[in-house]
Amino acid sequence: MLILQNITKDYLVGGGTIRALRGISLNFRKSEFVSVLGPSGCGKTTLLNLIGGLDHYTQGDLIINDRSTNEYRDKDWDAYRNHSIGFVFQSYNLIPHQSVLANVELALTLSGVSKTERRKRALKVLDQVGLSDQVGKRPSQMSGGQMQRVAIARALINDPDILLADEPTGALDSETSTQVMALLREIAKDKLVIMVTHNAELAAEYSTRIIRLLDGAVTGDTDPYDAAAEETPRSPARSGSLSMSFATALSLSLNNLMTKKARTILTAFAGSIGIIGIALIMSLSNGIQIYIDRVQEDTLSSYPIEIDAKAADLSSLVSSLSGIHEEAAGGEAHGDDAVYSNVIIYDLMNSLTSADTQTNNLKAFKEYLDDPDCPVRQYASAVRYTYGMNFDIYTKDKNDHIVKSDVIELLESLMTEMYGGDYSTYFATMGDFYSQFEVWEEMLAGDGSDLISDTVKNQYDLLYGSWPQSY
Repeated sequence: MLILQNITKDYLVGGGTIRALRGISLNFRKSEFVSVLGPSGCGKTTLLNLIGGLDHYTQGDLIINDRSTNEYRDKDWDAYRNHSIGFVFQSYNLIPHQSVLANVELALTLSGVSKTERRKRALKVLDQVGLSDQVGKRPSQMSGGQMQRVAIARALINDPDILLADEPTGALDSETSTQVMALLREIAKDKLVIMVTHNAELAAEYSTRIIRLLDGAVTGDTDPYDAAAEETPRSPARSGSLSMSFATALSLSLNNLMTKKARTILTAFAGSIGIIGIALIMSLSNGIQIYIDRVQEDTLSSYPIEIDAKAADLSSLVSSLSGIHEEAAGGEAHGDDAVYSNVIIYDLMNSLTSADTQTNNLKAFKEYLDDPDCPVRQYASAVRYTYGMNFDIYTKDKNDHIVKSDVIELLESLMTEMYGGDYSTYFATMGDFYSQFEVWEEMLAGDGSDLISDTVKNQYDLLYGSWPQSY
């Protein structure tokens, strides 16, 4: 049973309100063929959309099977549209690349019906509308009347209680229109059929009830129905699954892709270019960042941070040198009558020798660095501790003579071999200067049991021999 009580529908347009329906009150029988007539803009299609759940009323109430739709939630409207309502439109709305059978079956996909059951029910309704021999055709291979009957079959596939038809004969010729109207009249023997039309002659010939609208209000009803005077058993609410299975969705998608191969290929090609472009940009960005990190690491490892047990206070040294420069620039002017002394070199050397010395607590700093939670460790490639110990190391030359392996011995031997003569006196005098140069350098130790740090291995290519294996 379908009841409309004082239904009002307003549309907000710009800054004003347009009232499409004005207090519509109608009762419909369980099975009858109702035609809604009226001029364009009188609210016929709006009324049909409200009954079908495609739109919602502003005021009033729509009662379905003795239940007010004011209580309906979104899922209730979905179930109502899917199981209780069948729609037939003037434009057919058939999927062009699907067969007639597939178009009719499509209405059952949201109900979770199996493929076998869908096929069985689709063939039944197609036979009912006289198209059992057209199941394999595409919509483009059919006439307008045949396509409208396919649309009617699709609307009937869910066995709805109400069939709504909006101008079903508007695009058909007279002969085809009468065929469609006869079919709707046959359907109305078991169901409620509500049709919106401008053809008053067809409505009068085939409909059992005609409702006329004007300016959003009912102006005439040929066979009104009083629901209170007739007790009708309440129909149970119909519900069911409203989800499409993954296999069905995949099948429909693949079928759609295969029927539009050129567009699918172009879309896939364009999408591939975009994906490849994004991948290249990300790869290039990542590669450049890795290169920058490596260059920074190599550069910083060439200039390591060195902390000594004792170090000169450079700030005091710079201050002293600045004072010397100011004294030299603003010193007393002398005449040309004598030789005067300038102690700038003395002051410079005195500043160098008397600079403040800073003593660092390396023991505490080492404990800080060795702490696993030390935040500095994550920024250090390697940490090496030296103790300023010099060793006298001896080796054998090519003549199997034992020689001391240090800078002075090597340079003295090289100078004697190249220029001849004895350079022992020279190197004895300059020994302190040359002793600052080291022949042997301690290699960075690795983490854990590794003898050599990865920093060393990454900066050098081993051409001959092997890395140290043990102490």
